[in-house]
Amino acid sequence: MPSLKIAMVSSEIHPFAKTGGLADVSGALGKYLDFRGHDVRLFMPYYDVLKHGESHFQPVDFLQNIPVAFNGFTLYFSVLTTTLPGCNADVYFIHCEGLYNRGSIYTDHGDEYLRYALMCHATLLICQRMGWGPDIFHLNDWQCGLLPLLLKTHYQWDGLFSRSKTLLSIHNIGYQGVFSAEVVDKLNLGPYAMMIPQEDLAGDMINYMKIGLVHSDRLSTVSTTYAWEIQTEEYGAGLHNLLRHFSHKLVGIVNGVDYEEWSPEADPYIPRHFSREDLSGKTDNKIALMKNLGLPYDPDAPVYGIIARLTPQKGFQLLEPFLLDFVASRKMRLVVLGSGEGRFQHLFQHAQYHYPDKVCFYEGYNNALSHLIEAGSDMFIMPSQYEPCGLNQIYSLRYGTVPIVRKTGGLADTVQFYNWEDNSGTGFVFEYFNSDSLQWAMNYAHQTWHHKDSWRQLMLNGMAQDFSWDRQVEEYIRLYREMVG
Repeated sequence: MPSLKIAMVSSEIHPFAKTGGLADVSGALGKYLDFRGHDVRLFMPYYDVLKHGESHFQPVDFLQNIPVAFNGFTLYFSVLTTTLPGCNADVYFIHCEGLYNRGSIYTDHGDEYLRYALMCHATLLICQRMGWGPDIFHLNDWQCGLLPLLLKTHYQWDGLFSRSKTLLSIHNIGYQGVFSAEVVDKLNLGPYAMMIPQEDLAGDMINYMKIGLVHSDRLSTVSTTYAWEIQTEEYGAGLHNLLRHFSHKLVGIVNGVDYEEWSPEADPYIPRHFSREDLSGKTDNKIALMKNLGLPYDPDAPVYGIIARLTPQKGFQLLEPFLLDFVASRKMRLVVLGSGEGRFQHLFQHAQYHYPDKVCFYEGYNNALSHLIEAGSDMFIMPSQYEPCGLNQIYSLRYGTVPIVRKTGGLADTVQFYNWEDNSGTGFVFEYFNSDSLQWAMNYAHQTWHHKDSWRQLMLNGMAQDFSWDRQVEEYIRLYREMVG
């Protein structure tokens, strides 16, 4: 079949800029589309906090000082490029110093609306100047929400885009890009105000995500369960009715994982490699993890791991009523890597203070340590209130680290409940968002760990799962081909 031309547009792309899973998905999907022979080109802002690594950014001669006219002012951008590491796909960086030199990827400044409006305009202008009409604009989250509207308005005259289709991927419906309605005129969208949801304008606001939902040809989200959940009032963040209305164009595709980066057989961050065929290295990594964090190794103490943003969405409020008692009454270790709200940091600091030989809380983020926690833990705790997809539970399965998760979103799609009667399933799943349910799941996991034959089979079940991008990219290619007919 003929190759496709795909413009991947995202506010962050791994390994250049990352705050979460959005960057991982954008970068990995771009790489694996390139592996399949498609002409994929990636577009993102040139932040001053970009990680360059071994990449060399080259200015594009014919993409310098390009004007974008807004209402009463003009912005200029230039373009630098490099290839996406590990493949041949080109990444185009939109350089506008006044907007993207902020010391962080996202800001609380009053012009976020303008930063990502420029990204949308610039993507289309770059395509025009390259004479490249994508079959698919694959757009990610609210930051790209204006682009489908711009295609139907400011750029509707250009036949280059006459066959282009737009796919908007929702990575987290809770972030929507809501701004005052006064930005409509500032962005030169006043003549097209009837194409903006009228209830928003009546409420003196504009919602980039909602605009994207209305005007994109298709919608996707990052797991099949989350695609259903966001059509409910509980999880739809105010957009559930609109998403139900557009359910015919909404599909859920579980995120893939780049097993070139996350694989116990070849992980450069762990001291001993292991595999489904040879699990012996798992214990060595546990010993190394304990040594790294200053905890005594005990072969009779299972290790619980947590790597997360410490926010209510991640569900750590469920641990508050029983964590200290749970640690006190069992042989166990708990290692936590993360940062976030003070109440949750205090929870883990408090546990570490009372049980310094059992608990270690590492505040912040450390990539090497995150790999070692996945490799050296026996269980991984992920009690999310909601989880569009989640990646750490998929990493955990690959490393023989058994997930303890709530049945929501991508967690429900990737972890199957362990049945002790026939040793089926891949983890410990609880349904109701309350402390008793999480405590039940952790107790069940703790008891099962002491039955070594059952536990070994549970590890092998998880390690046999395939959530590789090699597999998941085919779901996107099928969707793209369906869109272009």
